Amino acid sequence: MKTSDTTKYTPVFRRHLPALLLCLLLVQFTACKKFLDVVPDNVATIDNAFTMRAEAEKYLFTCYSYLPSSANVGSNPALLAGDEYWMMRPYSSSEEPWQIAQGFLSANIIYMSQWSINYKALRDCNIFLDNIHKVVDMRQGEKDRWIAEVKFLKAYYHWILLRTYGPIPIIDKNLSISSTAEETKVPRVHVDTVFNYISHLLDTAAAGLPDIIADRSTELGRMTKSIALAIKARVLVTAASPLFNGNPDYTGYKNYDGTPMFNPAFDAGKWKVAAEACKAAITHCESVGIQLYTFGELGVTLSDTLTRQMSLRNATCEQWNAEMIWNNPNTSTYDIQRQMMPRLDPARLGNESTLGSIAPTMKMAEMFYTDKGVPINEDKTWDFANRTQLRTATHAEGELIQEGYTTASLHFNREPRFYADLGFDGAMWRMEKKMFHIESKAGQWQTRKNIYDNNVTGYFCKKMVSWKNEIPEGQGLYVEQYAWPEMRLADLYLLYAEALNEQSGPQEEAFKYIDKVRARAGLPTVQTSWTNYSKQPGKFQTKEGFRQIIQQERLIELAFEGARFWDLRRWKKSMEELNKPVTGWDVDQSDPNFYYRVRTLFRQTFQVRNYFWPLDNWDLLNNPKLVQSFGW
Repeated sequence: MKTSDTTKYTPVFRRHLPALLLCLLLVQFTACKKFLDVVPDNVATIDNAFTMRAEAEKYLFTCYSYLPSSANVGSNPALLAGDEYWMMRPYSSSEEPWQIAQGFLSANIIYMSQWSINYKALRDCNIFLDNIHKVVDMRQGEKDRWIAEVKFLKAYYHWILLRTYGPIPIIDKNLSISSTAEETKVPRVHVDTVFNYISHLLDTAAAGLPDIIADRSTELGRMTKSIALAIKARVLVTAASPLFNGNPDYTGYKNYDGTPMFNPAFDAGKWKVAAEACKAAITHCESVGIQLYTFGELGVTLSDTLTRQMSLRNATCEQWNAEMIWNNPNTSTYDIQRQMMPRLDPARLGNESTLGSIAPTMKMAEMFYTDKGVPINEDKTWDFANRTQLRTATHAEGELIQEGYTTASLHFNREPRFYADLGFDGAMWRMEKKMFHIESKAGQWQTRKNIYDNNVTGYFCKKMVSWKNEIPEGQGLYVEQYAWPEMRLADLYLLYAEALNEQSGPQEEAFKYIDKVRARAGLPTVQTSWTNYSKQPGKFQTKEGFRQIIQQERLIELAFEGARFWDLRRWKKSMEELNKPVTGWDVDQSDPNFYYRVRTLFRQTFQVRNYFWPLDNWDLLNNPKLVQSFGW
């Protein structure tokens, strides 16, 4: 099997992987496993690592190597541990998120733990910062840049721990190997202290990072000022959100010495700080040329409908495009694309490389707006009650639904992102070299072929599949890989609109930025859509109503990218959404009248304690100052 030739885009730290792994072994060989922040007793090895620039660079890449493999379903809980996707049976790599999605996370069996790996990362970042000054064959300007990169990484690893575990110990400095046992036992600290620490560290990092990557042949994937400012905005919006800001659930959650770890009183000022951080990030990003992506590939002529689809799809799948603030290349998208992509070509049905087994749930299909730009249950022109009734596509729908094909009414008169993001029975699916259509009822070419590894809901994720993938005659699957979209400008625009609304209610500046995202999606402004088509025409005029609009806009625009999992948590809406049944069509039926029956696949359960991961008993035993996560 092949993957695309992206060698010219491969960041330098990935090309040094063998040296990187050797460095990891040297650094970690004698590390003390008991404590989070003790320098390994291998001073000679560390000194050697910082004698020359080439060796120090390997250590820099060691610090980068801990970045999450975000496209790997086995290591990123935001993909399969929530409610966006469902599977018939997980692969071994998908087993842990599958167990979390089914509610089986426990203090005895902790799936997808982020604790140890990120504290190892922090230890290595601190080693780097403590020793980089020793390197003799480097200019100070280059040292300053590397220091800023590692400070960003240090902030980011704290951020991963914070959003996963809530209050955590801050590891600002490594302790000496001569430290007493008592000094190594570090308690959790108040979440506000952790947020402030991360924010300050990101400010410090941003000051030393380059505006853009000048050497794109070797340094794509390295940190920039835009990344640092955008992640700071995300961090501060989270700090201001209901999970962390005035959450009464954690009023009694304290350290063993009685110090609280959450403030139960809501602080409106946090939204002001968050809005300012968002605006600063937007201003800087736009000043260096970051802008919403629109499709315009040379030599390719498409209709307006398909051009808009490509603008929406390629905003995530075209790596290093103009909208990307941060593409994370520390991951491969080969497997996830293969598991999302259906068998498109009836001439290649014998090829088992594509499965379509990672299936969007029906709640995701119903989440997208109508073509009038409002929710399907609000649009007074759209028949919500009869959305499962059958309807036959006419010539007018030809580029979206196969002409003459019978499918559910749910699939008609929907917004462009619905057709750009989802495949379904009867849908058209444009690839670079050919237009395909989906026929997925029993006995058709995208139907079940095996006992397992089949689509279980009737929906396929088109959005995260590159349009350049193909199966050439006589060959295996060709996958055009891309660096994972950790942060793009549309995300930042919507964070800003949210922060402004929470700060002082609906206002023109907030409408301006949400409407930028809607315009790229081919939708009217919020005011126009709700005034003319919604059963709640004044919804956008109140803080509560506009909040619902902004939240749904985020869930649609960032669908399937891993944002929903964390957004539901920070909004404290996981209790609502992850206690709903997971549903899909009756995919084993051949008759449309039976296929288009909604069936329940699983009934999820979510409790207050599930907002944060539990700690392993081993960590609690080795550090008696650590309290267990709330509810566990």
